[in-house]
Amino acid sequence: MQTMQRCHDRCATGRIGGLVPVVTPAHRGLPQRGLQAAAVANAVTNSTTKLPASHLESSKKALEQLKQQAVNRYAGDKKSSIIAIGLTIHNAPVELREKLAVPEAEWPRAIEELCQFPHIEEAAVLSTCNRMELYVVGLSWHRGVREVEEWLSRTSGVPLEELRPYLFLLRDRDATHHLMRVSGGLDSLVMGEGQILAQVRQVYKVGQNCPGFGRHLNGLFKQAITAGKRVRAETSISTGSVSVSSAAVELAQLKLPTHNWADAKVCIIGAGKMSTLLVKHLQSKGCKEVTVLNRSLPRAQALSEEFPEVKFNIHLMPDLMSCVEASDVIFAASGSEELLILKEDVVKMATPSAIVGSKRRFVDISVPRNIAPQINELEHAIVYNVDDLKEVVAANKEGRAQAAAEAEVLIREEQRAFEAWRDSLETVPTIKALRSKAEAIRAAEFEKAISRLGDGLNKKQLKAVEELSKGIVNKLLHGPMTALRCDGTDPDAVGQTLSNMEALERMFQLSEVDVTAMAGKQ
Repeated sequence: MQTMQRCHDRCATGRIGGLVPVVTPAHRGLPQRGLQAAAVANAVTNSTTKLPASHLESSKKALEQLKQQAVNRYAGDKKSSIIAIGLTIHNAPVELREKLAVPEAEWPRAIEELCQFPHIEEAAVLSTCNRMELYVVGLSWHRGVREVEEWLSRTSGVPLEELRPYLFLLRDRDATHHLMRVSGGLDSLVMGEGQILAQVRQVYKVGQNCPGFGRHLNGLFKQAITAGKRVRAETSISTGSVSVSSAAVELAQLKLPTHNWADAKVCIIGAGKMSTLLVKHLQSKGCKEVTVLNRSLPRAQALSEEFPEVKFNIHLMPDLMSCVEASDVIFAASGSEELLILKEDVVKMATPSAIVGSKRRFVDISVPRNIAPQINELEHAIVYNVDDLKEVVAANKEGRAQAAAEAEVLIREEQRAFEAWRDSLETVPTIKALRSKAEAIRAAEFEKAISRLGDGLNKKQLKAVEELSKGIVNKLLHGPMTALRCDGTDPDAVGQTLSNMEALERMFQLSEVDVTAMAGKQ
């Protein structure tokens, strides 16, 4: 005690730079953070030497900071983090993206595997030709990231040290902002493209049947879809050619010596959504005839019916090589996970006519790729993939700069709405506990009253008394419940709400309430 008293005296006379917490009877039992606050208060109020004004102000600020830290329990390490990790066309080559690509049919399996890790609560997969991104809710930031990296390396077969240089990693607000931009088409190769919104919507749809696509990601993707819709409805970012397919058509036309589709024979491998967009843009550029190859006939026929002004030559996949040899420009947009055309297939083919530069041009917009890149070693053939589309889209971005700036404003609004919703979730346990405790007290007192009254009341009267007790409880709870709801966009309001939450938990001893047990009794 003498040693502690000497430390107190030295602190009071200003002979040491730091504040030493003094344990008095009033302080015993306080947590360490409380002791630190008490030390600041003792040094300021009990000092025998008058402190400079600047020191006094600093001490007051430190005390306020400690108070805020004590109140804001929900902003600590225990709060789950939303993590976005993956790679995109902006920072990873197609050779790597195709190794990590996850077909839509495999998304539920991937979500299940990710959620089996001890620090991952929720998961979602967004895998397209331009990106492979994972969104997870992690109980631990560092451990959650490590588990996702482990999964990516294991499923792709790419060593982590080779994968890491190409990965992006975002947390909480940065992660949610990124998804909003993706949905709005601001992070796409072709700015403002519409297909990515449909893909984000598909992630949300698939997630409805996956237990691992939980409450936080459900809310995030729902808000991201709203953001994507607003960007396209309220800005001009989606005008003109705004898809990978349209950029592929423009690139191929740019490479044709005459820049005229009437001079080239066109073949499309696949009859899905991207092929539909290819035909749409080819038609708009003056192409009148295309050959379509697909595994099934009905889907290719449905595609031809959608464009009655274009002449379709429909073939099944066994005719692939003969159709390719008869064509000058071949677009690959199938869902195949294997190479369909190899170098040895093309080397045997006749050289195209001089009007197309004596070269057969392959435009592969599939990921994984369908056309072997080794074909580029041949003199009479050349292969372009999605990474080569950057040449076409550079001017596109410049022309959409104003629309992109407007879109960013809308995205920030939607992000704030999501953050407010997410912040509101922090008070849910307190609201449930308070309601459960109030209902338990009401039900117990109602039973006591009924037992005292005996059989003197009929069913109608019993119901009236019970409704009376419920009405009283609801009116008494209205004020506290209102104090637990706020707009999460205002930091001061959030702080006040958390303060109210702590006060209610302390006053009503809500930490002792077993919500599950009480719910079972009701």
